[in-house]
Amino acid sequence: MTAGRILRPLTLLLLVLIGWRALVALEVAPRFLLPAPEHVLLAMWTKSHILGPHIFATVSVALIGYRIGSWFGVLNALTLARSERARRWLLPLLVGGQAAPVFALGPLLTLWLGYGPAAKIVMTALVVYFPVTASFYYGLSSVDPRLIEIGRVMGADARTELWRLRVPAAAPALASGLRMAAVFAPISALVGEMTGSAVGLGYLMKDAIARGKPELAFAALFALALFGVLFHALVRYWTARATSWAPEAAPAH
Repeated sequence: MTAGRILRPLTLLLLVLIGWRALVALEVAPRFLLPAPEHVLLAMWTKSHILGPHIFATVSVALIGYRIGSWFGVLNALTLARSERARRWLLPLLVGGQAAPVFALGPLLTLWLGYGPAAKIVMTALVVYFPVTASFYYGLSSVDPRLIEIGRVMGADARTELWRLRVPAAAPALASGLRMAAVFAPISALVGEMTGSAVGLGYLMKDAIARGKPELAFAALFALALFGVLFHALVRYWTARATSWAPEAAPAH
């Protein structure tokens, strides 16, 4: 990792904090709507015993939902690539699912699965599933026809063509979908907790706002943002290593 890739986000964070502090100093908004950044940092430190269990709940939901959604996305993309019948039946559902707001299912999932983690995990898995499926299927369907033709000339059957030609060629597209899903997973967990939960950062934010504690709500939001950045960086690093042989997968500097 180059120094520039570390300094850029830190510089951006510093500029955001400076701008935020300037808005507070200018009293653009009341303190109960926009607390000072130092008050939020203080709340993160002094209320860490409150934040801890909620962070653990949200991170658990995001990671489990991400894993389930990714696995189903990969399996579904492979099924679509192998079966014409599956494409006729499942592609319309995939397109319709991407067009429909998955977050709108939150209240229904809570009604069906209760206020425990199951509803939040299912919603996170659904949010992750669509970009992984769409990206990987696009990659499997967009392999250079000349490569497929060479494989067939050399006697490759349908199974060999899929696993030895299409899957390796589609790996960068899958990596892109996994990185995109890593951004959505923490957000979907947060939204699910706001919809119906008794634990998690989403619940804590909603409860803190209702109790007139905006600094605690901002502290929960910062904790989620920090997790989201770290998780995305980890997925980006892992996918870059896994597809390091592909020039198009090389990260931009």
